[in-house]
Amino acid sequence: MSGLKLPARLRMDGARAAWAQMSPALRAEAAQVLAAAGREVRLSAAELTDFDSSALSLLLSAARQCSEQGATLKLGDTPDKLRELARVYGVAELLWPVGIPGG
Repeated sequence: MSGLKLPARLRMDGARAAWAQMSPALRAEAAQVLAAAGREVRLSAAELTDFDSSALSLLLSAARQCSEQGATLKLGDTPDKLRELARVYGVAELLWPVGIPGG
């Protein structure tokens, strides 16, 4: 999956710094995708192994930012534990909409 990648570690103590790096990269990626007549900003979670609920907050912020620009965030290579955490917190369908391939 091309596009952006989440770091290996995403916990409360580093969430602000991660968002400070990710937000401008997401904005730039969304602009590029939209300029190429695309709609999906791809974000890989393949490297994410150490995380807590702050990862969900960051991902929801990323999805909102993409939506504000007219794009859709597409999360890929998501660890099962992250999907389960999102389900427990009741936000799984916000990050992986039902009926969307890969969702």
